Amino acid sequence: MAENTTPEVAGTGEGVAAPRPRLIELTDKITVPVVDKAGASKGSVEIDPAAFGGKISRQLMHDAVLMFLANQRAGTHHTLRRGQVAGSTKKLFRQKGTGNARAGTKRTNKRRGGGTSKGPKPRDYEYHLPKKAVKAATRMAILSKFLDKEAVILDELVLAAPKTKEITGVLKAIKVGKKTTDAGEKDVTLLDTTVLIGTAGLDQNVYKSARNIEGVKVLPAAEFNCYTVLKQKRLVLTRAALEALLNPPPKATNNGAAPAVADGIVRRGRAGEFAARKKKVAAKA
Repeated sequence: MAENTTPEVAGTGEGVAAPRPRLIELTDKITVPVVDKAGASKGSVEIDPAAFGGKISRQLMHDAVLMFLANQRAGTHHTLRRGQVAGSTKKLFRQKGTGNARAGTKRTNKRRGGGTSKGPKPRDYEYHLPKKAVKAATRMAILSKFLDKEAVILDELVLAAPKTKEITGVLKAIKVGKKTTDAGEKDVTLLDTTVLIGTAGLDQNVYKSARNIEGVKVLPAAEFNCYTVLKQKRLVLTRAALEALLNPPPKATNNGAAPAVADGIVRRGRAGEFAARKKKVAAKA
């Protein structure tokens, strides 16, 4: 594994931990364990980092997570300014002669019940990074799970019907480490932590079986995003989901039809549909 280390802060003196690199470049293959539903080992698979970009950028993943969180904000916060609160605009008392400090309206933000000065107003926090950056951040998040030994491949996950007890048994059977307690050493299972279960497609039985388990989230591999992958401590992928990540299906255009080509220009989306319709009308004429 080759690492390109660009430290955030230069470490000085003894006893100062070396800063974590902002950018990690991976070249060596990563071994990920494979288990069955009973937790028994079924060997391992080797992941080529190049299939996920071969790089892990902490800054890019940070930006992608901030974008996701910002886009979830409702932006409905609202405070009343001095012109919006109830109360008279009459001057409280005359300017001079009372011995008090001069005062104007009682709706000022200086007085109890007055308006808020420079308070928040409804706004839209949504913004978007470039699509390629978002996709790269998702690949980096998955690759970081492989690198940190926080991922496991499930040989097969097929349920005949929605059954929470079955998914609970699977998570309890897969051991991911040990912890020391007052009673002694104890095995840590996937049920003791947060888990993201990745399936090849939308599996209703798996989704309905796991949606009521706290800390467990089920998503098709095609719907992964950087925030969801990083939020859950452990990543569980089926073999089919791993294959879908390594070899994503080609993206369809024009509702599955080939893009329209006119004068050497490839038109996609609505423009492609219009060009194809125009060509069809011209052929009939």
